[in-house]
Amino acid sequence: MPEKTTVRHLMSTDLATLQPDEDISFATGAMRFHRIRHLPVVEDAKLIGLVSHRDLLRAQAIVASRMRDGAKAGATAVPAREFMTTETQTVHPDTPADEAAALLVRHKIGCLPVVEDGALVGIVTEADFLSWAVGMLASANAF
Repeated sequence: MPEKTTVRHLMSTDLATLQPDEDISFATGAMRFHRIRHLPVVEDAKLIGLVSHRDLLRAQAIVASRMRDGAKAGATAVPAREFMTTETQTVHPDTPADEAAALLVRHKIGCLPVVEDGALVGIVTEADFLSWAVGMLASANAF
């Protein structure tokens, strides 16, 4: 019987992350540089939140509002702790891949941070599942 595919087989472990005090411009630059749409927010290796592209749009609206209200330079900096999502669905590396995929679909989210013993160890995204599916289809069609 073949080995069951788990999140460990699909997740990325070379992660770009944010600290809670890093601001919107840093987050935007990190997403653009790494070509990603999700940034885990960590403090002492523990996941405390997640910043998605959608969260960045919300933060940009906060900045625009502050600027409209005449905020002084520097007062428009918005730290990640103010715009991150804190209610984040997570999985363990040994979670079966089908269960993790079902969570993405059920909750209409694009990624799942992977946590083990309280520490962030990876992230699994829609793109990871799509890449895996492409490989499985190619393998199945090779026969």
